Amino acid sequence: MAFLKKTAKAKTALVTGASGGIGLEFAKIFAQESHDIVMVARDREKLVKNAEEIREKHGVQVIVVVLDLARPGSAQKLFNELEKKKIRVDVLVNNAGFGVAGFFHEESLEKQLEMIQLNVATLVELTYFFANKMVERRSGKILNVSSTAAFQPGPLMAVYYASKAFVLSFSEALRNELGDSGISVTALCPGPTESGFQERADIKTMRLVRGKRLMSPAVVAAAGFDGLMKNKSVVIPGLRNFVMAYAVRVLPRDYVTKTVRRIQEKI
Repeated sequence: MAFLKKTAKAKTALVTGASGGIGLEFAKIFAQESHDIVMVARDREKLVKNAEEIREKHGVQVIVVVLDLARPGSAQKLFNELEKKKIRVDVLVNNAGFGVAGFFHEESLEKQLEMIQLNVATLVELTYFFANKMVERRSGKILNVSSTAAFQPGPLMAVYYASKAFVLSFSEALRNELGDSGISVTALCPGPTESGFQERADIKTMRLVRGKRLMSPAVVAAAGFDGLMKNKSVVIPGLRNFVMAYAVRVLPRDYVTKTVRRIQEKI
């Protein structure tokens, strides 16, 4: 993977969901490349610990923002705080998100609306706020973490799959709109990855992940970083994930949906 050369003047990368998993790995990579980091997540203890380790190892500035981005208004609050501190965000990594598993009508509506708020609304708001600043400077990079779930409907995780389809479509459209502005937009679409996602979504016993060797968050983040630096539109880490994501485009939709339902069932 080709990393950026270190420069005298550090740029700043804002990473949401940075307390662990893919988000933490993104923070490490950008710090390695001499970017200052803004790490945002709910878990203060993990954020502080990881931030200190990154500072000591890479000698960059790391700002910790403890914030629940699933709450309405949180994106505006984060943007205002960074503006007040005169922190210029050169790279926005919208990584925060979670899933809910089960039949749509049986699961908590409140939890599913919270998921839409985080996976969709907050991502759109943060992108809006920081993209406008980037347009003014005619420079910047945006990476939105979608999923291979974006390429087909997902029975038993209906809202989650739909939210990731939104992220992919939104990212591709925004990339086109900003094409002449000096800003790049990349959608990262990983498959199942080793992280706390499976436990929070209660999918550890699904055929999709049970007994499977999942991709490491470090590998996923490295692929995403490389794709972002190469100005790729969509990044799908792993050959199998890549083939499956594009295969569903030519298969009958009903067949794809039934197949996804089968692998999402718990065993």
